[in-house]
Amino acid sequence: MEWFDLTVVTGSLPEFWRGLWMTLHLTGIALIVGFAFAVPLSIARVSKNPWVSAPVRAYTYFFRGTPMLVQLLLVYYGIGQSEWMQRMWETGNPFWLLFRDAYFCALLAFSLNTCAYQLEMFAGAIRNTPNGEVEAAKAMGMTRSTALRRIILPSALRRALPPFSNEVILMLQGSAIASAVTLVDLTGAARNVYSRHYAPFEAFIFAGLLYLVVTFVLVGLFRVAENRWLAHLQPRRSASSAKKD
Repeated sequence: MEWFDLTVVTGSLPEFWRGLWMTLHLTGIALIVGFAFAVPLSIARVSKNPWVSAPVRAYTYFFRGTPMLVQLLLVYYGIGQSEWMQRMWETGNPFWLLFRDAYFCALLAFSLNTCAYQLEMFAGAIRNTPNGEVEAAKAMGMTRSTALRRIILPSALRRALPPFSNEVILMLQGSAIASAVTLVDLTGAARNVYSRHYAPFEAFIFAGLLYLVVTFVLVGLFRVAENRWLAHLQPRRSASSAKKD
């Protein structure tokens, strides 16, 4: 094909692989960190005490109501270049070194963003816990904390699996903005290849194909997980349809 020079792709494969690894690494750690904070915060979100739930609600409104690119730039250029952060550098406080690192700033922004979305998913799943499960826990003499730990939370996390899979895929695609703070992720690698070879089709089509392959793999893995942990929620087939099969 005259419009697609395959040698541009084959000659830049090491750069694409490094960019793909950066994308997967950054996205994976952000999702894990976000999940670790989202679970306890989701419990606070459904609390009837407004002093507990209101700050969490304000946090989710901010991070779900503003673009992730703006959040990333605020962390990298706002906090990292602020006057009080500069004073930390002058006094020798090593905390300033973290916000000098583009990777840390991207990881922090991505983790805060995905945590806000995840905790709302988990909070909704907790609210929608079937009453029968709650009543059964009470009948067995479980306290509220014990029922939450053994019954409500495990059930909610299983039922939140489908929306969580969407968040993982959106997070993977949203991580493309990491190149805005000098990180060479998959999109950043494609941009470098384009600027070096003046070949936009080759660079960005191949990067898009890599994103597509990773997305298909994730969708397949989550489908397997849903079939295993959410099999009891699948509609039962009638005897007549089973005989036809």
